[in-house]
Amino acid sequence: MMALRAITSVFTITEFELRKVYHDMSQVFIRALQPVLWLVIFGEVFSKVRVLPTTGYSYLQFLTPGVLAQSVVFMAIFLGITLVWERDLGLLHKLLSAPIPRSSIIIGKAFAAGARSILQAIVVFILALIMRIELTIDVVSVLGVLFIIILSGMCFSSLSIFLASLFKTRERMMGIGQAITMPLFFASSAIYPIDLMPDWLKIIARVNPLSYIVDALRALLVTGDFSRLPVDLGVLVLAVIVMVGLATLAFRRIIE
Repeated sequence: MMALRAITSVFTITEFELRKVYHDMSQVFIRALQPVLWLVIFGEVFSKVRVLPTTGYSYLQFLTPGVLAQSVVFMAIFLGITLVWERDLGLLHKLLSAPIPRSSIIIGKAFAAGARSILQAIVVFILALIMRIELTIDVVSVLGVLFIIILSGMCFSSLSIFLASLFKTRERMMGIGQAITMPLFFASSAIYPIDLMPDWLKIIARVNPLSYIVDALRALLVTGDFSRLPVDLGVLVLAVIVMVGLATLAFRRIIE
């Protein structure tokens, strides 16, 4: 009975969060600008330079999964700002006073962040189609990409909730969000192969969850090499569990 109530609570929180997107679609279009800039400007320029080794496929093909992953991270990592805003309005106090487990609140908000990230994937796919970037689009790849995107959104939105419980103000969360997203992006395999990195950066890239997310997306959309996919998914699932656990433990501190 308690398990059923927890599951129901998760879907209730998820629906509530997704309604916010429905009533304010402007944020979707604003956040769509970032993948456009990365693919149209950065991707086109570096594909002409031809300095990065991408044997068997173009640099734009190599870059597209990285841009998709970065878009998901960028959307999810700023959830903490919304959480602080809800606290200031008193909405969070009401939510915490409801007879539902804190873990259901975290999982519901994290799952909604993952579902919202699907909109970013649609933008990237449409852009890739317009730019004639060849990607593997079939039932398996699309379902796999959606699964990875949802898990990625859950991972980094839970991290954002954890950080919001520590920093507690919108100004601090804006700063920490910007301080995290770019290092995560550049210290991963999103825009260049890990083999090209200096040794110290390779170590960081190999413990960076974003590297495993990008590798999984690249396997599904570009290379078709699934040999590392179980490892990539295992690391991602472990990261989700750890981040949801940390966010759940720290969540009440946001109103203290």
